[in-house]
Amino acid sequence: MKYYIIAGEASGDLHASNLMKALQKIDVNAEFRFWGGDLMKAVGGTLVTHYRDRAFMGFAEVIFNLRKILGFISFCKKDIAQYKPDQLIFVDNSGFNLRIAKWAKKEGFKTNYYISPQVWASRASRVKAIKRDIDAMYVILPFEEAFYKKYNYNVNFVGHPLIDAIADRKNISEKEFRNKHKLSEKPIIALLPGSRKQEITKMLSVMLNMVDKFTDYQFVIAGAPSQDFEFYQPFIKQTNVKFIDNKTYDLLSVSYAALVTSGTATLETALFKVPQVVCYKANNISYQIAKRIITLKFISLVNLIMDREVVTELIQHDFNTKNLEKELNKILDPKHREQLFLDYNELEKLLGGKGANEKAAELIYNNGLK
Repeated sequence: MKYYIIAGEASGDLHASNLMKALQKIDVNAEFRFWGGDLMKAVGGTLVTHYRDRAFMGFAEVIFNLRKILGFISFCKKDIAQYKPDQLIFVDNSGFNLRIAKWAKKEGFKTNYYISPQVWASRASRVKAIKRDIDAMYVILPFEEAFYKKYNYNVNFVGHPLIDAIADRKNISEKEFRNKHKLSEKPIIALLPGSRKQEITKMLSVMLNMVDKFTDYQFVIAGAPSQDFEFYQPFIKQTNVKFIDNKTYDLLSVSYAALVTSGTATLETALFKVPQVVCYKANNISYQIAKRIITLKFISLVNLIMDREVVTELIQHDFNTKNLEKELNKILDPKHREQLFLDYNELEKLLGGKGANEKAAELIYNNGLK
């Protein structure tokens, strides 16, 4: 069967690559053509465009790059039409994917969506378009099934793929990891400033203000796979800061605490049982627009899934050196950490166990046989 997959960002690349591996196990004739990243490319098939070439963060950045984005959309439609896939699979990345889905459905392609757009966060009106354009939706958050049911749209809750992705990475040797990356024996505080240049620029400078305030800890920057070390280098001025590229899971598995830019990384950090402070700061125009259309109480997946504040969120103007120092001190306190670990265990139970990729792959393959 021929599969055309469209994913964006590092997390989409991760989940799509694991979905591809699961599809290969049940479909020996699986052929892949995709928009994604290095992890998908490593599985096999043809990479059409890398996600880093279309990584635009926030409303303002999208507007400023609108001509380029429209060019990608036009090219994608032509490429799908020429490839003629048996199954078209969208992975997150709603701004791009829902536009392609509208066209693809009219053209008669079978449309699957793995990892729902966050319509529960804003613009629930998009559910109407999803019902019209998506043949099958596979959701990974426990509250999404109930959300869609309110709109008479039946979706498949398959569990969260991070459970599998992380389970295999928890048992690395801390001693070997420290020796390999020349880290001190101090407890590690991981800095996860995001994956896009715009967000890294805004987040990392404030995060690094903690280094001289917490000298008993080893600070390590988790380099995103989409960025080169040269981009991070100007930020690194203190000697007690190390940079480790594209090893976020290994880093989290040995970390004592973390400062994390809001996104999938907040859930990954929680599943590694690392106390964290969630941080977010956007372009001011983008933030003001988002504030008016997003109706959620929280921005981190941890708090959204638990439906209460488990981890502190420092957003926009609250994300500053003074507040960050206060909250970092809090997550280093043994009593606070004990409660966090209990909450993290409850969170993991809510996510539905292992096998998300296998469940989704089986459903997609069977749909293709109909």
